[in-house]
Amino acid sequence: MPARDRKRDDWAAVLLQIAQDRDQKAFAEMFQHFAPRVKLFLIKSGASEPMAEECAQEVMVTLWHKAHLFDPDRASVATWIFTIARNRKVDMLRKQRRPEPEDLPWGPEPEPEQADVISRKQESSKLREALATLPASQRELVEAAYFGDLSHSEIVQKTGLPLGTIKSRLRLALEKLRHAMV
Repeated sequence: MPARDRKRDDWAAVLLQIAQDRDQKAFAEMFQHFAPRVKLFLIKSGASEPMAEECAQEVMVTLWHKAHLFDPDRASVATWIFTIARNRKVDMLRKQRRPEPEDLPWGPEPEPEQADVISRKQESSKLREALATLPASQRELVEAAYFGDLSHSEIVQKTGLPLGTIKSRLRLALEKLRHAMV
């Protein structure tokens, strides 16, 4: 039966042959049918042609190695393959955006400008003064959340205060700090 005339159950049977028997003829038939479709799908979803080609190849290799993981009760063969393709494309895009080790800076960072150092010290001093003017109940929560890196739920456990109270006090404290820092 020509590949284009196959139905959902037929492709599941072909994939089962690949999974159980490592049937190269079945894989070639599946490759011939799905690889061009996967490539076109990837191009239509924004991938460059070389990336789509590479990704389609990887998808088909994954199909060969992981055919045994296919579950016909959960999805059709096409859905399974195109899900692999979408995930592979996302992985490739993430990898492209990640800097290579040679692109990362080495050694100490350059010293900041003296004016920046003075400005940061002044802001830090102003912040300390503003924090000192807050009521103790608000100041302790700000310190726990922003200087102690505790989540709201961790602050609830530490203080025993209700979550709504913590959020309200933090909101009020931040509003006061915002006005003090202007």
